[in-house]
Amino acid sequence: MQVVGTQVIPEMGGKIGFTVEFVGDGGEVVSVVLRNDEAKSVNPGNAVELARAVMLEMAAAGAGEGNADRPTTRMTARRAGDRNVMEEQLDEGLEGTFPASDPISATSSTISRPAKECE
Repeated sequence: MQVVGTQVIPEMGGKIGFTVEFVGDGGEVVSVVLRNDEAKSVNPGNAVELARAVMLEMAAAGAGEGNADRPTTRMTARRAGDRNVMEEQLDEGLEGTFPASDPISATSSTISRPAKECE
């Protein structure tokens, strides 16, 4: 896979971390989620390099001969059908877009006039 693009996506405005997506020339997308620590050491400027380091560590762990060195995989909440986790993720996403996620409301004002009497 040849990387043709990267995208850094802030999670809740970068408060909880960033997701870095690497896009391959064949349409592949590899995402790395980086959680921020108390010192807020992950930022848009260093997120790509940190994500690359995570992928290198994973690749090195997968190169070992035993299954103990291989990373384990887990199903996503959607695939596992975990509605509670999906609701939590939706809430987090909406909080991250606040106030843009508020519904639009329309208001109008009218002035009433007395009805004309028919003669």
